Amino acid sequence: MEDPNQYQNQLNQLNQIPLVNSMTNFYKANPTRAILLGLGVVVLAPTVVPLLKPIAKATIKTGVSLYQKSVGAIAETGEVIGDLVAEAKAEVQAEQEQAATMIAATPTYKNPVS
Repeated sequence: MEDPNQYQNQLNQLNQIPLVNSMTNFYKANPTRAILLGLGVVVLAPTVVPLLKPIAKATIKTGVSLYQKSVGAIAETGEVIGDLVAEAKAEVQAEQEQAATMIAATPTYKNPVS
């Protein structure tokens, strides 16, 4: 058995979406105008969609181009950072070796025991 308030609960959930809420209010304010607007959209859609296709295509092409450029830039940045890390490691190792060499070359003095 279905809940008698199920339809109303679903309608309330849909009305929480701002666009649906404004469309519902528009229909309640003037149902004839809302129906005519809907019919106009249905009639004009086949005419308008082909006009918008080149714009949508150009937008998508721009997005793809920007994506490809950003991937290249990120890869290049990764290489630069990798080079910097390698140089820093080499410098740290050279400093440690130099310090070890200096410690090994330093003469040790023993106190004579009297």
